[in-house]
Amino acid sequence: MKLVVGLGNPGKKYQGTRHNVGFEVLAELAQRYTAPQPSLKYDSELVEIMIGSEKVLLLAPQTYMNESGRAVRKCFDFYQPDLTDVTVICDDMNLDLGRLRWRAKGSAGGQKGLNDIIRHLGSEEFPRLRIGIGRPPGRMNPADYVLGRFTSAERETMDQVVVSSADSIECWISEGVDSCMNRFNSQEF
Repeated sequence: MKLVVGLGNPGKKYQGTRHNVGFEVLAELAQRYTAPQPSLKYDSELVEIMIGSEKVLLLAPQTYMNESGRAVRKCFDFYQPDLTDVTVICDDMNLDLGRLRWRAKGSAGGQKGLNDIIRHLGSEEFPRLRIGIGRPPGRMNPADYVLGRFTSAERETMDQVVVSSADSIECWISEGVDSCMNRFNSQEF
């Protein structure tokens, strides 16, 4: 069993924002595998799909980004997966728009949702997929930037990135994180 956590903020107000790319990747995977409607469990929307012969849980915490760890911990405690069978998908302002970066483990790098998950799990030893959203222009407040929507040109790029990110999750499930790093970290859009 694999647990795929996509980060974002709940509600229509935040749909399509830079902070919600993790939710978008989960939606792409759910559509590909004709997932049922999500159930509300563990302070999250939870969907179970099969990718090949692997049971995959798609978890979208509904706690808001900065408190994602509480929801992940609840699900983690129930299913008790190995940390290497958990991955987190999140936005990253420190990566150029559309750039993907897989890591087998490591720090939160300033991403508050990822930081809260690390705090609640008590470990940095799980894979993660960071999706570049670029830096805020000029002196724009970073919080306003991540909660803002993509421009139409950025949206075109991000639509491709979401598809590629979902492809990389399939790769992670079938081939592991090292293969994902080799195949997807050098992609440019």
